[in-house]
Amino acid sequence: MEKHYTNSQVKGVSTGTTILAATFDGGVVIGSDSRASIGGEYVSSKTINKVIQVHDRIFCCIAGSLADAQAVTKAAKFHLAFHSVQMETPPLVISAASVLKELCYKNKDELQAGFITAGWDRKKGAQVYVVSLGGMLVRQPITIGGSGSTYIYGYVDAKYKPDMSRDECLQFALNALSLAMGRDNVSGGVANLAVITEEGVEHVVVPGDKLPRFHDE
Repeated sequence: MEKHYTNSQVKGVSTGTTILAATFDGGVVIGSDSRASIGGEYVSSKTINKVIQVHDRIFCCIAGSLADAQAVTKAAKFHLAFHSVQMETPPLVISAASVLKELCYKNKDELQAGFITAGWDRKKGAQVYVVSLGGMLVRQPITIGGSGSTYIYGYVDAKYKPDMSRDECLQFALNALSLAMGRDNVSGGVANLAVITEEGVEHVVVPGDKLPRFHDE
């Protein structure tokens, strides 16, 4: 039966996803699942790439309204490209996070999307920033988001170490995503990850049947 909403009452947008970013010794890993849902109940796509490249060594992960997030990241790409031409140098990671923050804050009454921004620059190395609903900006060594994150706070607190190697951090991210995708019914599909270092960017895609298993499904 179709539901009708009156008096400007609408159903809230579900952040049906799992996103994360974590720094390691020399770089950062950012990743997400690939499932998109409508209202947290109907899975509309299993192949959405939520790890968006906004500049050469800067990526962001999206959660919330997909349309809002895509519009904001498209605008951020334009601002950063223009900024790099003006400055004749690649933008800093904090610059990218600040652009997203300004876009979210100025449109906070219309947007329902949050972001994780991660990357590497020559000034501060590997960095992770959270841009939440409303435009708050916070730097953290590791962060998780989306509905699937509620299932993995304990794992993340217990297993994350800031001085991990690249392989250790990548395995940690895969384990965390796998645990969330196994428990959260609106997280799933494949794991899309990017490993960002001074040398460049490595894209890693792990199919759902190749993810680590921690319980019977």
